[in-house]
Amino acid sequence: MTGIEKKTERRSPLLAPLAALVLTAAAAAFWQTPARSAEDAVVIPPPAVDEKAAGDTEKAVFAGGCFWGVQGVFQHVKGVSKAVSGYTGGSAENAVYETVGTGRTGHAESVEITYDPSKVTYGQLLQVYFSVAHNPTQLNYQGPDSGTQYRSTIFAENDEQKKLAESYIAQLDKAKVFSKPIVTTLETGKTFYPAEDYHQDFLTLNPTYPYIVYNDLPKIENLKALFPQLYSEKPVLVLASSKS
Repeated sequence: MTGIEKKTERRSPLLAPLAALVLTAAAAAFWQTPARSAEDAVVIPPPAVDEKAAGDTEKAVFAGGCFWGVQGVFQHVKGVSKAVSGYTGGSAENAVYETVGTGRTGHAESVEITYDPSKVTYGQLLQVYFSVAHNPTQLNYQGPDSGTQYRSTIFAENDEQKKLAESYIAQLDKAKVFSKPIVTTLETGKTFYPAEDYHQDFLTLNPTYPYIVYNDLPKIENLKALFPQLYSEKPVLVLASSKS
């Protein structure tokens, strides 16, 4: 099943009985096994260099495969007030799911994170990003999804974020915490475009969806286990805030 097929499949208003059984079995299997996913968590050191804590709200944009899981992870991070799934790297005209899925738009599925740097720093967000949100050694794919739209990319909002990300990548590569070199790229001057509503809060709204069960729920468990000081049990949801 391709990335496009596995995401558009959910639009059907009815689930066949067999599909429902698969969902139930998959969910049961998850809760009876360790937190493993297509991209397993890796214990890594915090960045040696980080931003100075401030009181202003800031934004960070990360791409690391399917945005469902990346969004789900950062929605559970303390200090994050919003995490929105979307597209970054291409034009406004091409910021449409079906078009991005061709892999020819320059866009990557990404998540825009709004956070309070006095509660969680950019460096801490980077640590979560590299450790549990995705596998930064996979070039233009994550787990079952392949194509440049699933690339590992940090879209730096400013020069400070770019320098911090470059420094941290160099630190992690030198420490050899991953079995392969980090392939995460850095892009600047790119605009983030929110994805369609049916992609927002997908992990929370569809906890028994097989793709979520296998690929993404383990990431939430790993966040809780590896970063208990940053973990928030209650996620900050996009659709809930937009309706309030």
